[in-house]
Amino acid sequence: MFVVKLLFVTTHFLKLKATSNDSEIDKSKSFSKIVRTYQERLYWHIRQMVLVHDDANDVLQNTFLKAWKGLDNFRGDAKISTWLYRIATNETLTFLAQKRMKHTLSIDETEDLLLQKMQADAYFDGDEAQLKLQKAILTLPEKQRLVFNMRFYEEMPYKEMSKILDTSVGALKASYHHASKKVEKFLKTESDL
Repeated sequence: MFVVKLLFVTTHFLKLKATSNDSEIDKSKSFSKIVRTYQERLYWHIRQMVLVHDDANDVLQNTFLKAWKGLDNFRGDAKISTWLYRIATNETLTFLAQKRMKHTLSIDETEDLLLQKMQADAYFDGDEAQLKLQKAILTLPEKQRLVFNMRFYEEMPYKEMSKILDTSVGALKASYHHASKKVEKFLKTESDL
């Protein structure tokens, strides 16, 4: 089920091997290892926001391309995972903003479109409860939804989230608390219907 379309990236690395010096080959091998290590985690991080398999693959590919291009500038101030998550998060938010602008939709209309696409996605295997949870999460503002997904699905520590999102731990805790209450209220309202 989990297939990532990183063919372009892989092909690019193979071309580098054929035409580059040893340092480029070492860089390519190192980056290939990074891709193998983080692709599934980043895929699910992205997928929780964009909801659709093909969109998640596209954003993931853009994430790794951006990381490859910026690898020489990586200073090591943060862990490689933090750096990759930040790139993935920014690429995801950019993708969602472009989708909204492309379709000239309001945030609510975009959420409805995402939900419809998720339900039609051949890779969505969730049950009715999962669908209700996704509906509840889609009612959250984008940044709050991001925090909720990172904490709820990925069980990411607040300290790591803080580095990725460049936000204080206290603000993240408050955001998650408010998001949880909104999701809980939505689910309660849905079950009362």
